[in-house]
Amino acid sequence: MSVPPTILVFDSGLGGLTVLREIVAARPDAHYVYVADDAFFPYGHYGEDELIARVVPLIGELIAAHAPDLVVIACNTASTLVLSHLRERYKVPFVGTVPAIKPACAKSKSRRVSVLGTKGTVRREYTHALIRDFAQGCEVTLVGSGELASLAEAAISGTAVNDRDIAAELAPCFVGDSANESTRTDTVVLACTHFPLLMERLVALAPWKVDWIDPAPAIARRVSDLLPPIGGKYDHAGAEMIFTSRRPHTLSRALMPFFGGRVPA
Repeated sequence: MSVPPTILVFDSGLGGLTVLREIVAARPDAHYVYVADDAFFPYGHYGEDELIARVVPLIGELIAAHAPDLVVIACNTASTLVLSHLRERYKVPFVGTVPAIKPACAKSKSRRVSVLGTKGTVRREYTHALIRDFAQGCEVTLVGSGELASLAEAAISGTAVNDRDIAAELAPCFVGDSANESTRTDTVVLACTHFPLLMERLVALAPWKVDWIDPAPAIARRVSDLLPPIGGKYDHAGAEMIFTSRRPHTLSRALMPFFGGRVPA
């Protein structure tokens, strides 16, 4: 039996589970450690210096404790700020999550694309640089949602979330004449890993049909490329769920699909 690699997946909360789900599907051989920094959630409420000071040493502590073969920063806000610092300080390979503006603009037929992220992500220079470099003539609308990540977190935790609250956060993404497909928004980039947790409701509440761009499958492919290939036989490794607030998690049933059917310890 080959020794399974350990993959550490880090997010501010439960949004990174959408990335984890795709990685587990691509690498069922791995042992997974999922860390939700709920003690500091939501990241969008903090300044850049505060987040760097928080995340960089915390990741160092997690690397020392779990010895991962690879770390995934499954958070757009954190990735746009700390990836360069992490790569300078630690030798472990890192895979980040950044707004999928390039593939969205390449795909759009109406040339109108919206980027739905947290307020922090949409105001980052990193995001604006992606637009300058990859918009390819598209009109890109940046939409900073202050509440959608918290609504997604509440929904997966079993709290009722009102459709009106989701629709209000979503509405600014839809630009143009609803009756004219050639001039209205046709592609929405989900620039926060929490948002795909609400995918069915986003689709149902959209005023017209659009392509939703979720970066998780591309992240999973990158992770798989950076690890040695799966051997002929491998041990089915386990999974761990860690909250930085140290609260016990009671979500095992809800989380199992994201961990490929495993019950996270």
